[in-house]
Amino acid sequence: MEPATVAALIEAVDRKWGLSPDAEITLEANPTSVEAENFAALAAAGVNRVSLGIQALDDAALRFLGRGHDTAEALAALELARRCFKRFSFDLIYARPGQTEAAWAAELARAVDLAGEHLSVYQLTIEENTAFAGAFRRGDFARPAEEQAARLYEMTQGALAAAGLPAYEISNHARPGAECRHNLVYWQGGDYAGIGPGAHGRLTLAGERYATRQHRAPEAWLAAVEARGHATRENRRLGSEERRDELLMMGLRLSAGIGRPRFKDAVGREIEEALAPENLAPLLNGGFLTLDAAGLRATPAGLQRLNAVLARLLG
Repeated sequence: MEPATVAALIEAVDRKWGLSPDAEITLEANPTSVEAENFAALAAAGVNRVSLGIQALDDAALRFLGRGHDTAEALAALELARRCFKRFSFDLIYARPGQTEAAWAAELARAVDLAGEHLSVYQLTIEENTAFAGAFRRGDFARPAEEQAARLYEMTQGALAAAGLPAYEISNHARPGAECRHNLVYWQGGDYAGIGPGAHGRLTLAGERYATRQHRAPEAWLAAVEARGHATRENRRLGSEERRDELLMMGLRLSAGIGRPRFKDAVGREIEEALAPENLAPLLNGGFLTLDAAGLRATPAGLQRLNAVLARLLG
């Protein structure tokens, strides 16, 4: 996206709704030299936080991941981001094929030295209908065993917490006060407008929660905007159980979990009333969830197995 387009979008948002002086305006970028050349102009346009998709500090891993940059290019982009933006973050992917604990510890230590106030670390996942999925089925590579992936996860949590970057969400680490604000909106069940091609949104209007979805194909999106002034393909009211399920799936990703007032505001019931005892009790007794006066949250053991915990909780 050209800096002039970014400036025009920010100006339009400010004109229609108003921007607070300390608004977080994040740009996600690839750490290529082509994109990095625009950083100064993007900062001048109003962007004050950048998130870089570095993904690895190892050239062989970057080639495996299909990235369009090498380590040297990523480091140069990161240094430029540090100079141009008030806040910056980057992400890494671990549990890669053949990755040892020693190699990841060294890469993580290097990342800590480079990080500012925020760092995202994700385990490698294989999504359907991707080139990775086909290669995995063909046996072109093997993922680490579950036990190895669990050790890498625990190592990551410990190392980043010791470095002053504790996890505030399963994969996101920040110094206190430097958490990513727009991500917190999603995880805490807040409102957000999804505007661009394929974007999803959640809006509360007259006390009802609505799910919105835009046309996915850019050509169809643009044609709809030109014809009707918007490209909303779906605008659907969510029922109480859907609101509950979304809040649980997103909120339990957070270290702080889901507060009781937020849950009751969203669902209209107390946590105990909204969840089946036969699903909740085993997870509490097994040490995967904690429920107290503050609310519901996953324990460290629960966070490590959150997909299974949610499947049981919502079963």
